[in-house]
Amino acid sequence: MAFWWVNHKQTRDHEVRGGYLWSPYRNTNGAFNQTYENMKLVRPGDMVFSYANGRIGAIGRVTVAASPSPKPIEFGNVGDYWAHEGWLVEVDFKGTKRPLQPKENLQLIGPMLPQRNSPIQKNGNGNQGCYLAGISDALGHVLMALLGAQQAHELDQPPAYVIDPQPNAQALDDIHRIEIDASVPETHRLQLAKARIGQGFFRKQVILLDGACRVTGVTDTRLLIASHIKPWREANNAERLSGHNGLLLSPHVDALFDEQFITFENDGRMRVHPSLSGDVLERWSIDPEKKVERFRPEQTSFLAHHRKLFGQRSKDA
Repeated sequence: MAFWWVNHKQTRDHEVRGGYLWSPYRNTNGAFNQTYENMKLVRPGDMVFSYANGRIGAIGRVTVAASPSPKPIEFGNVGDYWAHEGWLVEVDFKGTKRPLQPKENLQLIGPMLPQRNSPIQKNGNGNQGCYLAGISDALGHVLMALLGAQQAHELDQPPAYVIDPQPNAQALDDIHRIEIDASVPETHRLQLAKARIGQGFFRKQVILLDGACRVTGVTDTRLLIASHIKPWREANNAERLSGHNGLLLSPHVDALFDEQFITFENDGRMRVHPSLSGDVLERWSIDPEKKVERFRPEQTSFLAHHRKLFGQRSKDA
């Protein structure tokens, strides 16, 4: 296990809540940046200290090593000058019970900082030119002690997904088509394959936007499925990766939505297909009169497509 220190003031909230790190391959001018290269050295099980606004406020454990990925859309105008392709590392972050201000502990921390590519300067201020810094085991353990040893145990949780759907034959065929499509950039290929089964970058964006099943209210994301609104085979690659083309749903609700047995109006009203037995809804405790939260403007075109498929489904299908 190795220790890492990430400086991400501008993107901290997105990355900690979303459970990932993202960096471009190189600096804006194309120059080599070792702290971006460090993304490729991170391994599952490594620990990451999240530093922003002068303090370490979260600690994470790496769950998936770096893979090529487009820049997260939720960054918005932040990082407009960054390239649109880079590295994505998946990290399970948890907030610290008592945030640590390294500047107040500089006498202890200072001698252990790396000589090159240090995450903070000698005066204790953050180093803006550093994104992901490798730090020594000694410094890593000191930081853990300052933050409270219990923090490490809280990160030793069960796997990220309890619900881990296995791809069916159609999904496997879709993934194969992506893998052999030379027109798809390498940065998109792996994330598209993961998105096909509701995981990876796509899933993280959906969780950031929703965080709970709209129908059941369940908030434990390990039990929820990131479902495409506009089906995979009818969407373009940008739509396949867009978090706005996704809903976080409980498995039984996802089954109904995926097969167009239920759909939603933009204001949140649920529509139930005539061919679906009311007994199913009753046994699954789904109220057909339920009005979920209003959908975002960016989701309306995807919902319109889903309602079109809902309308095309035969009444006796």
